[in-house]
Amino acid sequence: MPPKRPPAEPPLKNGFSGSRNRTAAKLAATTVADEIQALSGDPNFMTSLARGLAVIRGFSQQRRKMSIAQLSLRTGIPRAAVRRCLYTLAKLGYVGAEDGGTFALRPQILSLGHAYLSSVPLVMAAQPVLDQVSASTHESCSLAIMDGDEILYVARSSSSKRIMSIDLGVGSRLAAHCTSMGRVLLANLPADELGAYVRRVKLAPYTNRTIVSKEKLAETLAGVRDAGYAIVDQELEIGLRSIAVPVKDYRARVAAAINISVQAPRVSIAEMEKSFLPPLRQAAEELGMLSG
Repeated sequence: MPPKRPPAEPPLKNGFSGSRNRTAAKLAATTVADEIQALSGDPNFMTSLARGLAVIRGFSQQRRKMSIAQLSLRTGIPRAAVRRCLYTLAKLGYVGAEDGGTFALRPQILSLGHAYLSSVPLVMAAQPVLDQVSASTHESCSLAIMDGDEILYVARSSSSKRIMSIDLGVGSRLAAHCTSMGRVLLANLPADELGAYVRRVKLAPYTNRTIVSKEKLAETLAGVRDAGYAIVDQELEIGLRSIAVPVKDYRARVAAAINISVQAPRVSIAEMEKSFLPPLRQAAEELGMLSG
């Protein structure tokens, strides 16, 4: 009788599976718990609020419904604390109980993000610009900012096509070290902030092409800074290639990044530089003038 195959690993927040990504997820979960624990000695720090926010972030596109046990495992927060967080969030309308044993976010949660999106001039101005780039290139176009060690998608072209194993939308997060927008944003950090990032970051190998050497990453970022754009070739996901440029505000500070993503077999790197770099740079300049 042949041995049973092990169960397939569930997809993680970046849409991938495999032991490498499972390890990265465990590290991320541990980091959340450690950060809260490290700050809990501060008399002004609200541990309960931090735990509640961590529970909210525990939900994802791949895990829309989760049990108390699953959220506890994902966040590293004790089950009893997770239960109290969910109870409070449910009372406030942010979470709903599903089929008695699982929980899911409710539409009320959108009010938390809308307050930010509606208050940032760059985000408000981005949509027509992204749509124009997408219409002229016939490719997906996105805008992201740096948030911690990840990039946060704050706008996407209306006609964005799904070319990854997951469907990215506003609010999605990806690792900065192996994404074109992430590298643009990292390359333009002040030297001390970039140095701190390189020292602490865990360079998860999402594919066999991902840069996992901190020395190589630093060298690559220096090249991005000099060139003024970044191309990432199948380092986040095999078959995915992207190009990004920085968006600078009126003070010439990099406020965001804008990119185009394509299927690697369909568009070469040379073609991306020739056809996509000019409209991206024009869009970035326009967004910079609109950012206020």
